[in-house]
Amino acid sequence: MPEVVDQVALARLYGEPLFALPTDLYIPPDALEVFLEAFEGPLDLLLYLIRKQNFNILDIPMAAVTRQYLQYVEEIRSRNLELAAEYLLMAAMLIEIKSRMLLPPRKTAEGQEPEDPRAELVRRLLEYEQMKLAAARLNEVPQLGRDVLRAQVYIEQALQPRFPDVAVADLQEAWRDILKRARLVQHHRISREELSVREHMSIVLRKLQGRRFVPFEDLFDPARGVPVLVVTFIATLELAKESLIELTQAEAFAPIYVRLAYQPA
Repeated sequence: MPEVVDQVALARLYGEPLFALPTDLYIPPDALEVFLEAFEGPLDLLLYLIRKQNFNILDIPMAAVTRQYLQYVEEIRSRNLELAAEYLLMAAMLIEIKSRMLLPPRKTAEGQEPEDPRAELVRRLLEYEQMKLAAARLNEVPQLGRDVLRAQVYIEQALQPRFPDVAVADLQEAWRDILKRARLVQHHRISREELSVREHMSIVLRKLQGRRFVPFEDLFDPARGVPVLVVTFIATLELAKESLIELTQAEAFAPIYVRLAYQPA
């Protein structure tokens, strides 16, 4: 520990206070060096040099461009030899084109003027520039996960009202209540009556027409006797079977309501 114990520590090393920087601390020269690969390849670098100085891409000044290109290649060779390999290949091509331009042109066997040594390089640069511009336009298109996010909404299932299904026992209980009320009306007339289920299905539908919910008991007329009640009940079951009406119940042991399966808007 130092002699001055109340001195503020500069740092802590493994939990111990450090009051002075170590004199034997060694930092390699390239430890803090950051090399940014600003170009995506030799064509990208060459196109950058041409566009930066407003050279005509159809009439490239090979001497100036080659000199600047070699300066960049020499810079990256000292830092990343593997990265410089593909750039060296392009440098050799530039030197070759420059050498061919220094030689006197030779006419072809057909007597035509020889092709400009820079023609192939110009074609490659124009194609690369078109692809680069197209890639830039595609990159500007909004992308899922980068520019926009998919909306996700979580709905708590417990918050959704869930009405219990109408069980057979509930229908039986409701039917027994209707029969009890029907027995309160005494008739002493004996007659034979032919009742049509289809006709009573139409009667039930007419009662439901224009009404949103109708209590199950309102579909029956106890004053008409038990035979009519039975036929009306059968007609109701047939309508429910054919999905023309719906039977709903807000909760267990609650009143049963009937409505048309299709309600116009």
